[in-house]
Amino acid sequence: MIANTDTFDYIVTGAGSAGCVVAARLSEGGRYRVLLLEAGGNDSNPWIHVPMGYPKVFANPRFNWMYETEPEPGLMGRRLYQPRGKVLGGTSAINGMVYMRGHPADYNAWRQRGCAGWDWDGVLPYFRKSEDQENGANAFHGAGGPLRVSNHPIRVEIAERWIAAAIQAGLPAKDDFNDGQQDGAGDFQSTIDRRRRASTATAYLDPARSRPNLTIETHAQATRILIEDGRATGIAYVRKGVPRTARARGEVIVCGGVFNSPQLLQLSGLGPGDLLRNLGIPVIRDMPGVGADLQDHFSVRCNFRCTRPITLNDIANSLWRRVVAGAQYVLFRGGPLASSGIAAGGYVRSDGKLDRPDIQFTCCAFSYAGRDSKGAHPHPFSGFSVGAVHISPEARGTVRIQSADPMAPPAIAFNFLRTADDLRTTMAGVRWVRRIAQQPALAPYVAGEIFPGPAVNTDAEFEHAIRSNGVSGQHGVGTCRMGTDEHAVVDPRLRVHGVRRLRVADASVMPSVTAGNTNAPTIMIAEKGAAMILEDARENT
Repeated sequence: MIANTDTFDYIVTGAGSAGCVVAARLSEGGRYRVLLLEAGGNDSNPWIHVPMGYPKVFANPRFNWMYETEPEPGLMGRRLYQPRGKVLGGTSAINGMVYMRGHPADYNAWRQRGCAGWDWDGVLPYFRKSEDQENGANAFHGAGGPLRVSNHPIRVEIAERWIAAAIQAGLPAKDDFNDGQQDGAGDFQSTIDRRRRASTATAYLDPARSRPNLTIETHAQATRILIEDGRATGIAYVRKGVPRTARARGEVIVCGGVFNSPQLLQLSGLGPGDLLRNLGIPVIRDMPGVGADLQDHFSVRCNFRCTRPITLNDIANSLWRRVVAGAQYVLFRGGPLASSGIAAGGYVRSDGKLDRPDIQFTCCAFSYAGRDSKGAHPHPFSGFSVGAVHISPEARGTVRIQSADPMAPPAIAFNFLRTADDLRTTMAGVRWVRRIAQQPALAPYVAGEIFPGPAVNTDAEFEHAIRSNGVSGQHGVGTCRMGTDEHAVVDPRLRVHGVRRLRVADASVMPSVTAGNTNAPTIMIAEKGAAMILEDARENT
């Protein structure tokens, strides 16, 4: 444990998908002394590392912040579960491990919004730098990087049939969703390394742990950024109930993620002035953009009863099959536990006039009761599910602290389905799922449609089903948005506007959500951010 008021060159708050990357990169070479703070504990629980173990930690408060939204007006007033990792590796230690970068147009749009250097050509080198691609290096992929990206480790029959059916329904076959084009159906790749989860803790932090210039403090929650004369000078935090401080000679880098980064900035006096004053927090800089522009994908999970006992439900509902699956994994690193269960998917355009897909599909070898993953349990029969995900929503929400108490959760509001276009696109995605399920390649495997169900056919019926059951895609971004306009929080070098030596480097800086799962883009942002920090340090010496 460090001495109180110890001094470091860099302090990184949050050892999640971004923070582990930033701390590992800044501590390379031994020149800079780096402190990494994590509110959660070590990632020693074995279920974290078993690919199919994530249901065990996805709603466990020991490893998860377990946030919930405010009641969503467009979703019948429902609150939506928002899991976020509270452990070394952060959400990369509890997620579904799908590796998806998004579409090149996503990043080109960032550049058009004033974020120089963040177009596709500007970010691709950092995707490649991070990657150890199982299929080898090429123009789009890297080999030898920290993060293993692998093909699905086992055969999943229902995923194979779904891909064949999607092609029959009109989607082209697709063998790489990260080569700059997304339209089509095919296998997903995952961050799985030798049939174990590859989180940023295992990929980046574990190789760096022995460095004498890197200090990792777990159970250490940042409570306030210390700001003096317009410059970040350190962090106040609580470790196991004891208040402490740490000073930074160089910079403070906030990597708390889409919810905790704006929360920490607001607690530190950086945020909407009226909100902070009402909570008794001195306003250092009135920044309405902190906590604004919250974006996420909107997902509707369509469930099907399967005619054959080939799904993960069949294993979960049988003690004998669970024992066999455990033995297969322990003895041979094989069997269903070596898989994430999210084996395949695809992309389609809801309107042929669009320049890129706006709907993503995720085919899962399981189905579960309940609207979302909190407290969910498998259906008591063979089942699989296909998510219809709207990946370019118009909805914008907020993250706002509700108290000056840093331990109190923030108020999260997405404002889903407040526009006709968001509803129309989501409805188109669900109809596509049904169309694919009816194709000859998959129809023999479908005993029945559980949700939305055969009774749902009219637009009004689909709307009611979607508003009653749709959920967050759990890919939130944008609450410390990057840009050059007056509402942007950080500039294109991730420096907080108006505060020297303070940066944010995580999913919260994305100007708009990318077309797919957001873990890979978050790691890219951390890689690029760390490179910028080191570049600026060289220029200033």
